[in-house]
Amino acid sequence: MVAEGGTDGGFQAYHEPHVIEILILVSFFLFLALSDWLADKIFRAGLIGQIIVGLVYGVPLANILEINWRETFLALGYAFIVGTALCSTSLGTTFVIINSASNATDYSQTRIGTVLISAAVLDDVCGLVLVSVIHQPRGIAEDGDVNLGWIIGRPVLASGLLAILTPLVAKFVAGPLFRRFLEKPLSKFKHTANILLMTVVLCAFLAITAFAGASMLFGAFLAGAFLSSIPSKEKTPSEPETTSFVTTFEYYLSGPQKFILQPLFFASIGFAIPFGELWTGEVIWKGLVFTILMVLSKLVVGLVVPAWDMFSAVGFPKPAPPANERMSASWAPATLLGTAMVARGEIGLLIIQIGLNETPFLTRKAFVVDVWAIVLNTIIGPVSVGMLLKKVGDQIATDKMWGIQSKPRDIDVESVMAPEQPGQDGRLPEGKGEESIGGV
Repeated sequence: MVAEGGTDGGFQAYHEPHVIEILILVSFFLFLALSDWLADKIFRAGLIGQIIVGLVYGVPLANILEINWRETFLALGYAFIVGTALCSTSLGTTFVIINSASNATDYSQTRIGTVLISAAVLDDVCGLVLVSVIHQPRGIAEDGDVNLGWIIGRPVLASGLLAILTPLVAKFVAGPLFRRFLEKPLSKFKHTANILLMTVVLCAFLAITAFAGASMLFGAFLAGAFLSSIPSKEKTPSEPETTSFVTTFEYYLSGPQKFILQPLFFASIGFAIPFGELWTGEVIWKGLVFTILMVLSKLVVGLVVPAWDMFSAVGFPKPAPPANERMSASWAPATLLGTAMVARGEIGLLIIQIGLNETPFLTRKAFVVDVWAIVLNTIIGPVSVGMLLKKVGDQIATDKMWGIQSKPRDIDVESVMAPEQPGQDGRLPEGKGEESIGGV
């Protein structure tokens, strides 16, 4: 007789899944792939299709997937965030959009792409700190005699100390020890050693952040930053070839992340949307107001681009063009930076879900209004970025200030140190006298 909970004699009893369950799961993953392709063709943002599939298969609309499968996929989606934090070439929704925008141009290698990545990192870090903070006010309602400053300040203090100490430990302690004693021996085992070390470091940071009161997602992010900073940056010809952590991640994990965990994550966003409660007049107009405010607050980030171009000529070929010409050329990278920052919905949904389910301070109506705003932002951002890159992507990539920059090794050091001798006609050889900054 099978024991309660599906176990018999201390082991999990096997029961063949019903054919209906199998067909539902097959169709779910099939439509995730098809919706990604279709939405990418229409909106240049495949994640919108995956969110819609999550809406249809989850409770919000058709309620096709059983609750145990939805809980499993929600857990797998949360693992996706950990994987994204560990991978140095992906930062959530923003990077998904940029990576899917063009097969010919890597916009992450542009100067505006670098600024965007830095802004997205800071944005995510602030979000992850807020995740750890929002867990805490539950104790205020349960016990009125509490230290409010410590309840809210502990996760902020822990996150700040970890953010400061992690790079210092990596640079002055772990990095030198790893390069001196471990890097060369571990290079013989390549991916195996890297996977083991990545797992150990990840578990260590998850434990540290959990017991310190910070967010475990922030711990995963710090683990990725820690691992990326400890290997040797440059190799001499006599040193053995080593396998980087990024290479190991891409070799073993990028495929499952791209084709399984990433679609499940965006589908899980669809699961979390209370679709039936979104359609009252008050919720709609308040959600639209919140949406406009949230979009404007992100678009304003792009103003740093024309401001920088107006007050600085750094990076321009000499002589630098007038300030008004620099500003007129900066609208495209400025718009890209602002619109790409709009699409930051996954952390927002995570925070309000925690606020609703684990604290008594967020009402159901406020939760639904926030969902409206976050969902609309998650749609507006990807669509805007996709349309923008389709129209002026080449202009952004070749922009002399904010596009893809020439590599330092292209510059001849001797020619820089010694002035070029003119030819018989008194002119400098063609191509000399100034360095190209733009170009693909």
